[in-house]
Amino acid sequence: MSIKLMEKARIHCDRTAIVAPEGVFSYRQLLDASARVAAFLLEGSPDLRERPVAFLTPPGFRYVALQWGIWRAGGIAVPLSVSHPRPELEYVLADTEPAAVLADSDFVARLKPSAETLSFRFARAALALEHAPGALPDVAPARRAMILYTSGTTGRPKGVVLTHLNLTAQIESLVKAWEWYAGDHILEFLPLHHIHGIVNVISCALRAGAVCEILPAFDAHAVWERIGRGGLTLFMAVPTIYAKLIDAWRSSSPADRQRFSEGCRRMRLLVSGSAALPVSILEMWREISGHVLLERYGMTEIGMALSNPLHGMRVPGAVGTPLPGVEVRLVDDAGKPVAPGTPGEIEVRGETVFSEYWRRPEDNRQAFRDGWFQTGDVAVFESGSYRILGRNSVDIIKTGGEKVSALEIESILLTYPAIRECAVVGIPDPIWGEKVCAALVPEAGQEPDVMMLRAWLKERLAPYKAPKEIAILRELPRNAMGKLIKAELKKFFQLSWGRGDDKSC
Repeated sequence: MSIKLMEKARIHCDRTAIVAPEGVFSYRQLLDASARVAAFLLEGSPDLRERPVAFLTPPGFRYVALQWGIWRAGGIAVPLSVSHPRPELEYVLADTEPAAVLADSDFVARLKPSAETLSFRFARAALALEHAPGALPDVAPARRAMILYTSGTTGRPKGVVLTHLNLTAQIESLVKAWEWYAGDHILEFLPLHHIHGIVNVISCALRAGAVCEILPAFDAHAVWERIGRGGLTLFMAVPTIYAKLIDAWRSSSPADRQRFSEGCRRMRLLVSGSAALPVSILEMWREISGHVLLERYGMTEIGMALSNPLHGMRVPGAVGTPLPGVEVRLVDDAGKPVAPGTPGEIEVRGETVFSEYWRRPEDNRQAFRDGWFQTGDVAVFESGSYRILGRNSVDIIKTGGEKVSALEIESILLTYPAIRECAVVGIPDPIWGEKVCAALVPEAGQEPDVMMLRAWLKERLAPYKAPKEIAILRELPRNAMGKLIKAELKKFFQLSWGRGDDKSC
């Protein structure tokens, strides 16, 4: 179970666990801080008994201490995104109905009014971290440990529930496959409401007794400077970040380029995931770093399922084979396994697969077929490796490593007074993987101001969900039966749209 992290932490007590904006912290300090948080949440009761606890804090030591404290109190950790506006935060709070809401001082003004409006216990994170420790419950592996929100074809994000057993299986699988050890040192700058940063980086590092160095946010030049100083052994990012790092490297001086590249070459493993990696980025990164990026495949519901090998040939555009403890198969529309070389939907089974969607029994029934989770991703198995071909649903967009629901964005756009109809699609983009594009049909006699609309959306959508391009159209493309043809819209944006322009047609 994820509580096993605490057991391993006791072995490494005086080793450095976290380097963060707040300072340098040992495993002993992390255990002490998380015990204080747990005691604060319990308020004298013996066990939170799987009640959710939402928390919002910048990346750093306090984030990990709060998360571990929730687990040690017997609660379900619900990490909130620092980039989400108030309506998205309120949605998660209303959906989970947490026993408590914890916020760092920087986020009190954003979160406290929502928590109080919804009548949830609210507290500053500092109070929890300064509380006296007390008796803590035993937490069984089968208990629910975390809820992460992910967009789906039904619109609003769904809460993916992971048990301690699920998290432990995911962590152990990656520790084994990528040979994590106590001498490792990794840099963390990925969003911490996402499984990539939480499990693949922080949890694997702490399970191995390694050092996790946490930056407050991603900045290409700051990341390069840290790489250039040396001492890192692993590096994990999404294709968008690698593209930005390549641009920053190209704009640097020859001396800095050499320093940065040497820092890369001293690492043992660099991984790319959460979105398809363009071969052009892989090849340019190889020139810069001397490394062939290890591509892998996973999602919130399953953790990591497929990976290119740590040792051996890595095939560009492929995502390897199943990780330890993971079963993968490709099936046709009837759920029958397909032959090698034939495209099919990826289905996954094993202890790494999530427990349930929070309070969504119908979605749970639809998500599984004979014990296999239906990912909605299509792949082909050829030459000994899986290659991802795309998604079954046109309404799921993968942008910058985040999974976004076109239906959710459309539902928000339709509440804007000047918009009568709208449609959101994703189109291929070398930086973002896919770019979110919105086509709008205004109400009669009205012409939405795109700048005002963007400002309005900023208050209601996370930045990565906001459309990069907006078209004002007289009508949306439909077939003879009146059904929207999103393929035509995708073609329109791909063929007729200049990058970053907003146009009326």
